[in-house]
Amino acid sequence: MKKLLVLFAGIMLILVLSACGQKSQDDVVSDLNEKVGEMKGYKANAKMTLKMGADPQVYSVEVWHKNPSFYRVNLKNSQKDQSQMILRNNEGVYVLTPALNKSFKFQSEWPKNSSQAYLYESLVKDISEDKSATFKSTDKHYVFETKTRYQNNKMLPFQEITLNKKDLSPVGVKVMDPDHNPLVTVEFSKVTFNTSFDKDAFDMKKNMTGAQLEVPVMGEEKDEGFSVKYPGAEIDGISLTEEKELDMEDGKRVVLTYEGKKSFTLVQEKADVVETSLVSKTINGEPVDLGYTVGAITDNSVTWTHEGVDYMLASQDLTNNEMVKIARSVEGTAVK
Repeated sequence: MKKLLVLFAGIMLILVLSACGQKSQDDVVSDLNEKVGEMKGYKANAKMTLKMGADPQVYSVEVWHKNPSFYRVNLKNSQKDQSQMILRNNEGVYVLTPALNKSFKFQSEWPKNSSQAYLYESLVKDISEDKSATFKSTDKHYVFETKTRYQNNKMLPFQEITLNKKDLSPVGVKVMDPDHNPLVTVEFSKVTFNTSFDKDAFDMKKNMTGAQLEVPVMGEEKDEGFSVKYPGAEIDGISLTEEKELDMEDGKRVVLTYEGKKSFTLVQEKADVVETSLVSKTINGEPVDLGYTVGAITDNSVTWTHEGVDYMLASQDLTNNEMVKIARSVEGTAVK
Protein backbone atom coordinates (compact mmCIF):
# COMPACT_ATOMS: atom_id res chain seq x y z
CA MET A 1 0.00 0.00 0.00
CA LYS A 2 2.89 2.38 0.90
CA LYS A 3 4.56 1.71 -2.47
CA LEU A 4 1.32 2.57 -4.27
CA LEU A 5 0.98 5.81 -2.31
CA VAL A 6 4.61 6.79 -3.09
CA LEU A 7 4.07 5.98 -6.79
CA PHE A 8 0.83 7.97 -6.84
CA ALA A 9 2.52 10.93 -5.15
CA GLY A 10 5.35 10.82 -7.70
CA ILE A 11 2.90 10.81 -10.62
CA MET A 12 0.97 13.72 -9.11
CA LEU A 13 4.22 15.70 -8.67
CA ILE A 14 5.12 15.17 -12.33
CA LEU A 15 1.63 16.26 -13.38
CA VAL A 16 1.81 19.38 -11.20
CA LEU A 17 5.22 20.34 -12.59
CA SER A 18 3.99 19.79 -16.13
CA ALA A 19 0.90 21.87 -15.49
CA CYS A 20 3.10 24.68 -14.19
CA GLY A 21 5.07 24.64 -17.42
CA GLN A 22 8.39 23.58 -15.88
CA LYS A 23 10.84 22.55 -18.56
CA SER A 24 13.97 20.49 -18.20
CA GLN A 25 17.37 21.56 -19.48
CA ASP A 26 17.00 19.20 -22.46
CA ASP A 27 13.58 20.68 -23.26
CA VAL A 28 14.97 24.23 -23.32
CA VAL A 29 18.01 23.24 -25.42
CA SER A 30 15.68 21.51 -27.89
CA ASP A 31 13.46 24.61 -28.06
CA LEU A 32 16.50 26.84 -28.64
CA ASN A 33 17.78 24.71 -31.51
CA GLU A 34 14.32 24.64 -33.05
CA LYS A 35 14.04 28.43 -32.79
CA VAL A 36 17.43 28.99 -34.44
CA GLY A 37 16.58 26.49 -37.16
CA GLU A 38 13.31 28.21 -38.02
CA MET A 39 14.20 31.90 -37.71
CA LYS A 40 14.90 33.97 -40.82
CA GLY A 41 17.10 36.42 -38.95
CA TYR A 42 16.99 39.06 -36.24
CA LYS A 43 18.05 42.52 -35.09
CA ALA A 44 19.46 43.13 -31.63
CA ASN A 45 20.75 46.06 -29.59
CA ALA A 46 23.01 45.65 -26.58
CA LYS A 47 25.50 47.34 -24.28
CA MET A 48 28.87 45.63 -23.94
CA THR A 49 31.18 46.44 -21.00
CA LEU A 50 34.83 45.37 -20.95
CA LYS A 51 36.79 45.21 -17.70
CA MET A 52 40.21 44.31 -19.05
CA GLY A 53 42.12 47.58 -18.78
CA ALA A 54 42.52 50.28 -16.17
CA ASP A 55 39.02 51.63 -16.77
CA PRO A 56 35.88 49.81 -17.97
CA GLN A 57 35.10 50.43 -21.64
CA VAL A 58 31.45 50.61 -22.70
CA TYR A 59 30.27 49.95 -26.25
CA SER A 60 26.88 49.96 -27.91
CA VAL A 61 26.40 46.95 -30.17
CA GLU A 62 23.91 46.69 -33.01
CA VAL A 63 23.51 43.27 -34.63
CA TRP A 64 21.77 42.33 -37.88
CA HIS A 65 21.65 38.70 -38.97
CA LYS A 66 19.97 37.28 -42.03
CA ASN A 67 19.92 33.51 -42.37
CA PRO A 68 22.00 31.67 -43.20
CA SER A 69 25.26 33.64 -43.25
CA PHE A 70 24.80 37.42 -43.57
CA TYR A 71 25.95 39.53 -40.60
CA ARG A 72 26.33 43.19 -39.71
CA VAL A 73 27.76 43.99 -36.26
CA ASN A 74 28.24 47.68 -35.47
CA LEU A 75 30.42 48.47 -32.44
CA LYS A 76 30.50 52.04 -31.09
CA ASN A 77 32.30 53.65 -28.17
CA SER A 78 30.36 56.90 -27.81
CA GLN A 79 32.81 58.41 -25.32
CA LYS A 80 35.72 58.17 -27.75
CA ASP A 81 33.74 58.66 -30.96
CA GLN A 82 34.96 55.31 -32.27
CA SER A 83 33.14 52.92 -34.55
CA GLN A 84 33.91 49.59 -36.19
CA MET A 85 31.75 47.24 -38.18
CA ILE A 86 32.07 43.52 -38.90
CA LEU A 87 30.26 42.56 -42.07
CA ARG A 88 29.72 39.17 -43.68
CA ASN A 89 28.13 38.76 -47.11
CA ASN A 90 28.63 36.61 -50.21
CA GLU A 91 31.98 38.29 -50.94
CA GLY A 92 33.56 37.49 -47.58
CA VAL A 93 34.11 38.91 -44.10
CA TYR A 94 34.95 42.61 -43.76
CA VAL A 95 36.09 44.76 -40.86
CA LEU A 96 35.28 48.43 -41.54
CA THR A 97 36.86 51.39 -39.76
CA PRO A 98 34.79 54.35 -41.03
CA ALA A 99 36.87 57.14 -39.44
CA LEU A 100 39.92 55.99 -41.44
CA ASN A 101 37.89 55.05 -44.52
CA LYS A 102 39.49 51.59 -44.28
CA SER A 103 38.05 48.16 -44.94
CA PHE A 104 39.82 44.84 -44.52
CA LYS A 105 38.65 41.63 -46.12
CA PHE A 106 39.13 38.15 -44.64
CA GLN A 107 38.65 34.74 -46.14
CA SER A 108 37.25 33.44 -42.90
CA GLU A 109 34.59 31.22 -41.38
CA TRP A 110 33.70 33.93 -38.86
CA PRO A 111 31.54 33.75 -36.77
CA LYS A 112 31.28 29.95 -36.83
CA ASN A 113 34.78 29.27 -35.53
CA SER A 114 34.49 30.92 -32.11
CA SER A 115 32.12 32.09 -29.39
CA GLN A 116 30.49 35.47 -29.98
CA ALA A 117 28.82 36.91 -26.88
CA TYR A 118 26.55 39.26 -28.88
CA LEU A 119 25.32 36.74 -31.48
CA TYR A 120 22.23 34.73 -30.52
CA GLU A 121 22.89 31.64 -32.61
CA SER A 122 26.46 31.50 -31.30
CA LEU A 123 25.17 31.47 -27.72
CA VAL A 124 22.73 28.67 -28.60
CA LYS A 125 25.60 26.69 -30.14
CA ASP A 126 27.66 27.15 -26.96
CA ILE A 127 24.73 25.88 -24.89
CA SER A 128 24.04 22.92 -27.18
CA GLU A 129 27.63 21.73 -27.55
CA ASP A 130 28.61 21.89 -23.87
CA LYS A 131 27.31 18.65 -22.40
CA SER A 132 28.52 19.74 -18.96
CA ALA A 133 26.60 23.05 -19.03
CA THR A 134 24.66 23.90 -15.87
CA PHE A 135 21.07 25.13 -15.92
CA LYS A 136 18.61 26.84 -13.63
CA SER A 137 15.12 28.23 -14.07
CA THR A 138 13.86 31.37 -12.32
CA ASP A 139 10.49 33.14 -12.49
CA LYS A 140 11.33 34.95 -15.74
CA HIS A 141 14.59 33.49 -17.00
CA TYR A 142 16.54 30.41 -17.98
CA VAL A 143 20.21 30.66 -16.95
CA PHE A 144 22.99 28.52 -18.43
CA GLU A 145 26.66 28.40 -17.54
CA THR A 146 28.77 26.99 -20.36
CA LYS A 147 32.32 26.76 -21.61
CA THR A 148 33.31 29.21 -24.33
CA ARG A 149 34.76 28.34 -27.74
CA TYR A 150 37.36 31.11 -28.00
CA GLN A 151 40.17 29.74 -30.16
CA ASN A 152 42.67 32.48 -29.36
CA ASN A 153 41.77 33.42 -25.82
CA LYS A 154 41.90 30.79 -23.11
CA MET A 155 41.67 33.52 -20.48
CA LEU A 156 37.88 33.62 -20.88
CA PRO A 157 36.84 29.98 -20.50
CA PHE A 158 33.33 30.37 -19.00
CA GLN A 159 30.15 32.32 -19.63
CA GLU A 160 26.75 32.77 -18.00
CA ILE A 161 23.88 33.15 -20.49
CA THR A 162 20.49 34.47 -19.37
CA LEU A 163 17.45 33.96 -21.64
CA ASN A 164 13.90 35.29 -21.48
CA LYS A 165 11.43 32.48 -20.72
CA LYS A 166 8.68 33.94 -22.90
CA ASP A 167 10.45 33.94 -26.27
CA LEU A 168 13.94 32.53 -25.48
CA SER A 169 15.53 35.86 -26.47
CA PRO A 170 18.91 36.75 -24.91
CA VAL A 171 18.82 38.98 -21.84
CA GLY A 172 22.46 39.06 -20.78
CA VAL A 173 25.84 37.35 -21.06
CA LYS A 174 28.77 37.37 -18.64
CA VAL A 175 32.06 36.09 -20.04
CA MET A 176 34.33 35.06 -17.18
CA ASP A 177 37.97 34.35 -16.41
CA PRO A 178 39.15 31.07 -14.82
CA ASP A 179 38.16 32.42 -11.38
CA HIS A 180 34.64 33.23 -12.64
CA ASN A 181 35.18 36.99 -12.54
CA PRO A 182 33.09 38.61 -15.32
CA LEU A 183 35.41 40.53 -17.68
CA VAL A 184 32.94 41.02 -20.53
CA THR A 185 29.24 41.66 -19.99
CA VAL A 186 26.61 42.05 -22.68
CA GLU A 187 23.19 43.44 -21.75
CA PHE A 188 20.54 43.16 -24.48
CA SER A 189 18.01 46.00 -24.61
CA LYS A 190 16.03 44.91 -27.68
CA VAL A 191 15.82 41.74 -29.79
CA THR A 192 13.46 41.38 -32.75
CA PHE A 193 13.24 37.99 -34.47
CA ASN A 194 12.32 37.31 -38.12
CA THR A 195 12.88 40.89 -39.27
CA SER A 196 13.14 41.87 -42.92
CA PHE A 197 16.14 43.59 -44.52
CA ASP A 198 16.69 45.79 -47.57
CA LYS A 199 18.35 44.17 -50.55
CA ASP A 200 21.64 46.00 -49.96
CA ALA A 201 21.54 45.94 -46.14
CA PHE A 202 24.78 43.93 -46.02
CA ASP A 203 26.58 45.68 -48.89
CA MET A 204 30.08 46.83 -47.88
CA LYS A 205 30.10 50.16 -49.73
CA LYS A 206 26.65 51.19 -48.51
CA ASN A 207 27.53 50.38 -44.91
CA MET A 208 30.85 52.25 -45.07
CA THR A 209 29.09 55.36 -46.43
CA GLY A 210 26.30 55.12 -43.86
CA ALA A 211 28.73 54.71 -40.98
CA GLN A 212 30.73 57.74 -42.09
CA LEU A 213 27.63 59.92 -41.76
CA GLU A 214 27.70 59.08 -38.05
CA VAL A 215 31.49 59.04 -37.58
CA PRO A 216 33.13 61.46 -40.05
CA VAL A 217 36.41 60.53 -41.71
CA MET A 218 39.41 61.94 -39.85
CA GLY A 219 41.23 64.80 -41.51
CA GLU A 220 44.93 64.65 -42.25
CA GLU A 221 46.40 66.45 -39.25
CA LYS A 222 49.75 68.21 -39.34
CA ASP A 223 50.58 67.01 -35.84
CA GLU A 224 51.22 63.32 -36.25
CA GLY A 225 52.11 62.71 -32.62
CA PHE A 226 50.51 60.05 -30.45
CA SER A 227 51.00 58.64 -26.98
CA VAL A 228 53.03 55.44 -26.90
CA LYS A 229 51.24 52.59 -25.14
CA TYR A 230 52.80 49.64 -23.37
CA PRO A 231 51.33 46.19 -22.66
CA GLY A 232 49.88 45.83 -19.19
CA ALA A 233 49.94 42.02 -19.29
CA GLU A 234 52.97 40.32 -17.84
CA ILE A 235 54.53 37.21 -19.33
CA ASP A 236 57.06 35.59 -16.99
CA GLY A 237 60.64 36.08 -18.05
CA ILE A 238 59.93 38.82 -20.62
CA SER A 239 60.89 42.48 -20.25
CA LEU A 240 61.22 45.63 -22.37
CA THR A 241 64.83 45.89 -23.58
CA GLU A 242 64.65 48.61 -26.23
CA GLU A 243 62.41 51.48 -27.28
CA LYS A 244 63.25 53.05 -30.62
CA GLU A 245 61.56 56.04 -32.25
CA LEU A 246 61.93 56.40 -36.01
CA ASP A 247 61.09 59.52 -38.01
CA MET A 248 58.81 58.68 -40.92
CA GLU A 249 57.65 60.80 -43.83
CA ASP A 250 54.19 61.15 -42.28
CA GLY A 251 55.13 61.19 -38.60
CA LYS A 252 56.83 58.75 -36.26
CA ARG A 253 57.05 55.02 -35.73
CA VAL A 254 57.81 53.54 -32.31
CA VAL A 255 59.29 50.04 -32.00
CA LEU A 256 59.24 48.30 -28.61
CA THR A 257 61.40 45.18 -28.25
CA TYR A 258 60.69 42.67 -25.49
CA GLU A 259 63.14 39.85 -24.77
CA GLY A 260 63.66 36.98 -22.34
CA LYS A 261 62.33 33.43 -22.34
CA LYS A 262 60.21 34.53 -25.28
CA SER A 263 60.54 37.65 -27.39
CA PHE A 264 58.20 39.91 -29.34
CA THR A 265 58.13 43.30 -31.05
CA LEU A 266 55.35 45.87 -30.79
CA VAL A 267 55.23 48.54 -33.51
CA GLN A 268 53.03 51.66 -33.28
CA GLU A 269 52.50 54.45 -35.82
CA LYS A 270 49.86 56.96 -36.84
CA ALA A 271 47.22 55.33 -39.04
CA ASP A 272 46.76 56.64 -42.57
CA VAL A 273 43.38 57.89 -43.72
CA VAL A 274 42.81 56.36 -47.16
CA GLU A 275 41.19 58.36 -49.93
CA THR A 276 38.78 55.68 -51.09
CA SER A 277 37.05 52.68 -49.57
CA LEU A 278 36.24 51.06 -52.91
CA VAL A 279 39.13 48.60 -52.55
CA SER A 280 39.49 46.44 -49.45
CA LYS A 281 42.86 45.24 -48.26
CA THR A 282 42.86 41.44 -48.09
CA ILE A 283 44.19 40.05 -44.81
CA ASN A 284 45.75 36.63 -44.45
CA GLY A 285 44.49 35.57 -41.06
CA GLU A 286 41.38 35.55 -38.92
CA PRO A 287 39.43 38.41 -37.31
CA VAL A 288 40.21 38.49 -33.59
CA ASP A 289 38.17 40.27 -30.92
CA LEU A 290 40.57 42.26 -28.74
CA GLY A 291 37.71 43.70 -26.69
CA TYR A 292 38.28 47.36 -27.52
CA THR A 293 38.75 46.70 -31.24
CA VAL A 294 38.75 43.96 -33.89
CA GLY A 295 42.14 42.95 -35.26
CA ALA A 296 43.68 40.29 -37.47
CA ILE A 297 45.68 37.33 -36.18
CA THR A 298 48.11 35.00 -37.97
CA ASP A 299 50.48 32.36 -36.59
CA ASN A 300 53.13 34.99 -35.86
CA SER A 301 51.40 38.37 -35.54
CA VAL A 302 48.41 40.42 -34.44
CA THR A 303 47.58 43.72 -36.17
CA TRP A 304 44.94 46.26 -35.19
CA THR A 305 44.01 49.94 -35.31
CA HIS A 306 42.78 51.92 -32.31
CA GLU A 307 42.17 55.64 -31.79
CA GLY A 308 43.93 56.51 -35.03
CA VAL A 309 47.06 54.42 -34.36
CA ASP A 310 48.15 51.24 -36.16
CA TYR A 311 49.64 48.46 -34.04
CA MET A 312 51.50 45.30 -35.00
CA LEU A 313 52.66 42.70 -32.49
CA ALA A 314 55.02 40.14 -34.03
CA SER A 315 56.68 37.09 -32.46
CA GLN A 316 58.15 33.75 -33.43
CA ASP A 317 57.94 32.54 -29.81
CA LEU A 318 54.54 33.51 -28.38
CA THR A 319 51.47 31.33 -28.74
CA ASN A 320 48.30 32.81 -30.23
CA ASN A 321 46.78 32.98 -26.75
CA GLU A 322 49.79 34.90 -25.43
CA MET A 323 49.74 37.34 -28.37
CA VAL A 324 46.02 38.03 -27.81
CA LYS A 325 46.58 38.48 -24.06
CA ILE A 326 49.30 41.07 -24.70
CA ALA A 327 47.39 42.84 -27.48
CA ARG A 328 44.29 43.15 -25.27
CA SER A 329 46.37 44.71 -22.51
CA VAL A 330 47.85 47.48 -24.69
CA GLU A 331 44.61 49.40 -24.11
CA GLY A 332 45.38 49.43 -20.39
CA THR A 333 47.43 51.90 -18.36
CA ALA A 334 50.76 52.70 -19.97
CA VAL A 335 53.33 50.50 -18.22
CA LYS A 336 56.96 50.09 -19.29
